[in-house]
Amino acid sequence: MGTGRVEAFSDGVIAVILTIMVLELKAPETGDWAALVKLQLPLLNYILSFAVIAIFWVNHRTILGLVRRVDGSVLWANNNLLFWLSLVPLATAYMGQSKAAPLSVAVYGLLLAVTSASFGWLRFVVARQHRADEELARRHKQLHVKDAFVLCLYVISVPLALFFSIKAAFFIFILVPALYFLPERKLEES
Repeated sequence: MGTGRVEAFSDGVIAVILTIMVLELKAPETGDWAALVKLQLPLLNYILSFAVIAIFWVNHRTILGLVRRVDGSVLWANNNLLFWLSLVPLATAYMGQSKAAPLSVAVYGLLLAVTSASFGWLRFVVARQHRADEELARRHKQLHVKDAFVLCLYVISVPLALFFSIKAAFFIFILVPALYFLPERKLEES
């Protein structure tokens, strides 16, 4: 099986995830500013989750482009990632409905941590196919470090949300997507 079928399946699942998430947003019932203000937190949660899923999707497309052969380990690692991504709409809705209560923010952070770990597993599986390619192996190693850093940030967000500061947890949720928009060092600079 080629990567095209895996990419198409994954794209379809991610499209459904994004669709479910936007359907969770409820339009204001009235045309006044107060009704619009009530939509502020769910809308911000949606924007944050959309950015997170978009980043996973972009990186997912990139890593699938590196797959040399689709085998069981690639399929299961990919399905594991898609499973955890599919729970993002639930965690996003929970955070919005609870008005960002500490437990809901911690659950969101934990889900992103598990999703990041799942992406790391997929990267590890694909990286094994490139052990003989020195340049790709070095690039995977660089990205493993970034993946591990992001995973640590998400793990830290859980106790922050529960015991210290929801704002600090949200800072991490915003910081991580920002890290992916910063330009990365090129291989030649390493």
